Amino acid sequence: MGSKWRKAKLALGTKMCLHVPRTTEEPSPAPALALAPTSAGRFSDAVSLSPTPHRGSNCRLDMPTTPVPSSSGLRLPKHSSKSSKKNCAICLNSMKAGQGHAIFTAECSHSFHFHCITSNVKHGNQICPICRAKWKEIPFQSPAIEVTRGRTRINNVSLPQNDPWVTVLRRLPPPRVDTSRHVSSLFQTTEPSVFDDDEIIHYQPETMENNSSLNDLIADNSAGAIDLKTYPEVSAISKQAWHSNFTILIHLKAPHTIVPKQVGVDQCGSQMVPQHSRVPVDLVTVLDVSGSMAGTKLALLKRAMGFVIQNLGPSDRLSIVAFSSTARRVFPLHRMTDTGRQEALQAVNSLSSNGGTNIAEGLKKGAKVMTDRKSKNPVSSIMLLSDGQDTYSLSSPGAANSRTNYQFLLPVSMHRGSGAYSHIPVHTFGFGADHDAVAMHSVAETSGGTFSFIEAEDVIQDAFAQCIGGLLSVVVQELLVQVECIHPRLRLSSIKAGSYKTSLISNERIGSIEVGDLYADEERDFLVTTDIPVDKSSDEMSLVKIKCVYKDPVSKELVTANHAAEVKILRPETTGQLVVSMEVDKQRNRLRSAEAMAEARAAAEGGDLAAAVSVLEHCRKQLADSVSHKAGDRLCIALDAELREMQERMADRQIYETSGRAYVLSGLSSHSWQRATARGDSTDSTSLVQAYQTPSMVDMVSRSQTMLIGSPSPRRSLRPVRSFPARPIPR
Repeated sequence: MGSKWRKAKLALGTKMCLHVPRTTEEPSPAPALALAPTSAGRFSDAVSLSPTPHRGSNCRLDMPTTPVPSSSGLRLPKHSSKSSKKNCAICLNSMKAGQGHAIFTAECSHSFHFHCITSNVKHGNQICPICRAKWKEIPFQSPAIEVTRGRTRINNVSLPQNDPWVTVLRRLPPPRVDTSRHVSSLFQTTEPSVFDDDEIIHYQPETMENNSSLNDLIADNSAGAIDLKTYPEVSAISKQAWHSNFTILIHLKAPHTIVPKQVGVDQCGSQMVPQHSRVPVDLVTVLDVSGSMAGTKLALLKRAMGFVIQNLGPSDRLSIVAFSSTARRVFPLHRMTDTGRQEALQAVNSLSSNGGTNIAEGLKKGAKVMTDRKSKNPVSSIMLLSDGQDTYSLSSPGAANSRTNYQFLLPVSMHRGSGAYSHIPVHTFGFGADHDAVAMHSVAETSGGTFSFIEAEDVIQDAFAQCIGGLLSVVVQELLVQVECIHPRLRLSSIKAGSYKTSLISNERIGSIEVGDLYADEERDFLVTTDIPVDKSSDEMSLVKIKCVYKDPVSKELVTANHAAEVKILRPETTGQLVVSMEVDKQRNRLRSAEAMAEARAAAEGGDLAAAVSVLEHCRKQLADSVSHKAGDRLCIALDAELREMQERMADRQIYETSGRAYVLSGLSSHSWQRATARGDSTDSTSLVQAYQTPSMVDMVSRSQTMLIGSPSPRRSLRPVRSFPARPIPR
């Protein structure tokens, strides 16, 4: 009998990947999720950011440990196998839970200690030693690097060959065990009271002052100054005429990016990038891992974060905050070197979903990462993603009118008006039909960020790509536009600048617009109005002069435009039929459309969807009658398409609640800041709704969309006109 048993034990062999079991005292990250095939075909193969068991397997691995509570309330899954109450058929010892041994349950339902079965699987035979059933999946224990108490754990396992993020992981060198680096875990019991453990910035712009070669290089790579143009409403007004609300357009375009030359490497061995191509970024991602994110949502979020990590450079720093019922910093603010990327991917892969949605705690933790850091990169931003309603801060007992106090979700230090350019913009992403669009829009608006509506799950990576495409191309900071009247009888009536802060001083003869940061090639348009008096003294009138002052993000020096742009008009005795400037007409249409969107939203929130649709229809008719629309201007055509889509999303209350509100708010966010947001299929190359996208954004989205994910299945078909699927209007 003994001889037969030994032969049976030696008759097995195959492989399987798993995460090494932990004791009750050791926290354990949840297994990485694999993506199920989607109809879109984009994620046709099961993929993950780190090794996971094959989801198609019928075999099971039980972890007989006491679940360890974490800050997010996540716990290891339990399996109630009948075999777990018996003895291991190999060592004949008990397989009771809680003894610190992993239990392997085969597809034939027989169970063994994992270390027993793996030590006897040597010859590749796929046969159960008890019932002789042939197995499709049997265990193989991979060599593992185990480093506890804040250090990394890697399982070297076989992963799908066609997964691009597997390629990313394979490119990264094996991690160096460095006790000075600390990678937080969502499951750790404590975290530092002060987040001053950010990784040091080795390459500072200030160090270039005494480096003539770098200064010469920057001069060679200079991206140039801001392009400033002005357009009066009409070119001439009769001397005898008085013109009220005369409009002047101020058009700005940021410098373009420059492909840098290589300078060398820093003291850590990373390539130094000449900094007039772009400046490094400090980015904090605040991610919702509540129970509603379980499954495909969380898997897609992990993949999108993998894309972000892969596209950050070695001078950029990333921190990751995860929140559910509470919030945890799961990855400190570290540079995205090869090692930093690998550790960040591991932190992302440790995320699991459970609990409620506490957006305020997530933002508070993200803000703390920014305020506690010892050093700062020139550009700082926070990206917040959530798919639900805040179930804590906005609905706390006894909070009067709590549903309207969305600004309390954001720490005061992060409000745009908290100090001169001291705020940190929060770019928010509402995921799916159940998120609180009003709260997410309010957070973005208060901080100076944008709000994107991710309606289709597989668009999350494109939305992130568009955002970082902008953040990684900042070329202008703290831009201030000044407008000053020249003619002694002129006064400024208004400055229309969307959500940008404006002011009028000196008896309304001087005005200013606080624009802030601009991405490469980004454009801004502002309309200034004034009253033109009767003036018979001259054949020409100087109206206003425009000046721009901003900070160079590399040198930190203030830059003033070489000369102020002066706006003049002719004052003849008589004028023929005046032609309105096409550029001014386009921007009037943009402002008119944004105002109509806001008015329609107010009507919809008041319960009058018919009035909301009517407001949008009236605006569309005005657009159709405008000079620029008749000339086939692309902006006007896009505005009309957007207004039409909003009408359809206001067809009835259900449609408005599930998608209309979020779509309108994302559009308002885009137009108020004149910055691209994701909504509908706006990230698709053939969509009409692509306002304010820069070349850097387009390039980054293109990288996201052309990634070869799994099998070579085509991406979802693009619609050349509509920006969301046609849906029947309920009656």
